Amino acid sequence: MTDPELTADRGGKAGVWPSIRAERAALAADLADLTGEQWATPSLCDGLTVREVLAHLTASASLDAVRWLAGVIRCRFDFDKQVAMRLAEHLGATPAETLERFRRIVPSTTKPPLPALALLGETIVHGEDIRRPLGIRRDHPIGVVTQVAEYYRCSDLVVVAKGRIRGLRLVADDGPFTTGSGPLVSGPTLALTMAMTGRAAYCDDLRGDGVEVLRGRCGAA
Repeated sequence: MTDPELTADRGGKAGVWPSIRAERAALAADLADLTGEQWATPSLCDGLTVREVLAHLTASASLDAVRWLAGVIRCRFDFDKQVAMRLAEHLGATPAETLERFRRIVPSTTKPPLPALALLGETIVHGEDIRRPLGIRRDHPIGVVTQVAEYYRCSDLVVVAKGRIRGLRLVADDGPFTTGSGPLVSGPTLALTMAMTGRAAYCDDLRGDGVEVLRGRCGAA
């Protein structure tokens, strides 16, 4: 099977960017009527509220390779420090401003030096980091989520996923995604994707002998 990490951008804008824009637009619509209390809800990203995760997505869509590298140098190659710095730059003074700033980047094709498919994965995963604690559900197109799952199964770039599922067999029950060998982990493609990127909460949506192994690996670097 072709490694999606090597071919993620080969399809060009017609292949990946429309899905990124659609996912961003859907997330903006889902968050349009949040209360102040909801904006302060802890996300699935440790230490970040849903508002802060949204600002992080805005920051990611505002950084080209030159600005990304400049930030890395400014932060002395402390990547976590750069993430925090860029998040603060795009948070805004109020939740309404945070959301408006995110809306502005919906059509953006600016990105750090990563495959466009990594940005699609980031948009879906962080979107769910926001939605799940708020009780918001999105039925992502199965083809799009499968594409992201295929990317993560081969990648430890930025997010450890390939290593997290080593020695396990993942099988989607709502689409064609399958990978690996070993104890079974089965369930929705979205739950498999979220669990392989370290979100233990989504292991509750999975079944099979390998689920507890995967749950134990969630959160591991």
